[in-house]
Amino acid sequence: MQTPIHTSIKLEKFIKKLIQTKPTEKLGLLGKWNATVFHVNRKKCWLVANAKTQYSVILTDIKAKDLSNISEIFKNAFYTQLIYDGIIIDFENVNMLIGEISFFRTDNDRKTTGFQNDRLSHLEYWKDEFNTLEAMPIKDLTNRINNIPIHIGESKKMADFTYAKSEMKQCIEFILM
Repeated sequence: MQTPIHTSIKLEKFIKKLIQTKPTEKLGLLGKWNATVFHVNRKKCWLVANAKTQYSVILTDIKAKDLSNISEIFKNAFYTQLIYDGIIIDFENVNMLIGEISFFRTDNDRKTTGFQNDRLSHLEYWKDEFNTLEAMPIKDLTNRINNIPIHIGESKKMADFTYAKSEMKQCIEFILM
């Protein structure tokens, strides 16, 4: 199984060698993800969001030398974020849910891009509050992002509003049943 991560144009320029053109044959159990890059004190950080649940994971201070290990870095960050958010799961299950990671050019998913841009605006505010990347409690900030009410669904009913953390928990519980 492969988990496709569609990159923004800015991130694509940074990871050109990892970008694939051949579509994924066996889609990962959590579906596709979208990733974009942002900077804190001139250090590259990635905001990776699941398209189905809008659950976010932040990868910090990613350098060119880290790209060969990016799959493990992502899985570890995802696992620790799940634990921090109170979604208890074994690392083996994370490996099963994610599988191998493959990067693709942007898929122009405007809904997920809109969510990411909103999350980045929150992060910009928090960057000013904490000043340096080292002082930023990344897991806590990502937890805050995953606890912002989001709208998933077609209608404008209040019942369609939820949290990314709740959606990811339901999705994982459903898959692992």
